[in-house]
Amino acid sequence: MHEIVIVGGGAGGLELATRLGDSLGRQGKANVTLIDAARTHLWKPLLYEVAAGSLNSHADQLEYLAQAHWHHFRFRLGRMDGLDRENKQVYVAPVHDENGAEIIHRRSFRYDTLVIAIGSIANDFGVPGVQDNCLMLDTPEQAQEFHDRLINACLRAHTQETPIQAGQLTVGIVGAGATGVELAAELHGTTRELSAYGLENIDPDKHIKLVLVEAADRVLSGLPPRLSAAVMERLTDLGIEAHTGERVVEVRPDGFATAGGKFIPASMMVWSAGIKAPDFLANLAGLETNWINQLVVRPTLQCTRDDDVFAFGDCAACPMPDGSTVPPRAQAAHQQASLLVRTIKRRLAGKPPQEYKYTDYGSLVALGRYSTVGNLMGALTGGSVMVEGAIARLVYWSLHKMHQVALNGLFKTVLGSIANIINAPNRPTIKLH
Repeated sequence: MHEIVIVGGGAGGLELATRLGDSLGRQGKANVTLIDAARTHLWKPLLYEVAAGSLNSHADQLEYLAQAHWHHFRFRLGRMDGLDRENKQVYVAPVHDENGAEIIHRRSFRYDTLVIAIGSIANDFGVPGVQDNCLMLDTPEQAQEFHDRLINACLRAHTQETPIQAGQLTVGIVGAGATGVELAAELHGTTRELSAYGLENIDPDKHIKLVLVEAADRVLSGLPPRLSAAVMERLTDLGIEAHTGERVVEVRPDGFATAGGKFIPASMMVWSAGIKAPDFLANLAGLETNWINQLVVRPTLQCTRDDDVFAFGDCAACPMPDGSTVPPRAQAAHQQASLLVRTIKRRLAGKPPQEYKYTDYGSLVALGRYSTVGNLMGALTGGSVMVEGAIARLVYWSLHKMHQVALNGLFKTVLGSIANIINAPNRPTIKLH
């Protein structure tokens, strides 16, 4: 039977495995196997909410084993660390517990069609001090670690006998893209909730400071200027400090040094400046990669040096007609997953693959509970229309629901949404542990 192996259970990879399992797997036309280093899936755009404490990651995570059982594919726990293209084998590293004991031995999996969708990680660009002093937001565990540090810092400040010092509760975020901006706005809201839970000694407006540092000349530099201007205006209204045109050249335990000679103090630091694909892809069985380790693919999403290996999402560099590559956005991964469902079915029928054409439906940025702004474009509007407020927030909310529908179906998604609304009064508005 045809063996389909998908490496990476992010938004695109898990959707692809689910849809192929529901069709080819259920019908007995192919074996579908999903490999991921984590045991659960959480939609990556939600990680800033986990870090801020406004989302309980455990409540929103999806178990890979259960999803595989429900949707007729197999899940295998482990991290891909090698590939034998000649013998069509994917190698998966051993899995260890928190004490270093081996749980699962090293394995290999045979494939006829291999799809790599392992996403991206933060790119530190070799800046000294980033790894030692900053947290990334690539995984739920990293987001939870930042949240723990934030809560612990607030508890320490609340109970200390000496006055809270200037900068003691300053959060510095490098990178004013969507993740950095959304995290800053969400933190503004959640830190102001803390006083309602007994931390009266902390005055958020006086003691808690949020700072964004961006190398480009404006926040959200990859989006239309008018959207950047609208977001910047709201950040200013919230009292969030934004340093644009400042490239960080060193991260110290107490803050950031910039190329312009400025030092920006911070006691808790997050790095969200740019992305790259995981480093091991750079030397993976001779496959072509670019300078940020992305696998170079053709418009069919096949790797340039192997027709049997596909890659999509943030880990792939897919060309567009203007010479650029498809941007690393959730909407692109969703579109590519939909194309690959058709392509793999055509492949089993002996038909040629189809080519991917990126459609930009716009961008939305949530500024916590205060506002959502964005632009809708392409097939939705026939042009580009800036939206904000309730309409923008509804569209932003619907993106997550569309992802849930793709994984769970409409009925279960509606039931889950109703249950969340019913249970909302019984939960604190922020996670306190």
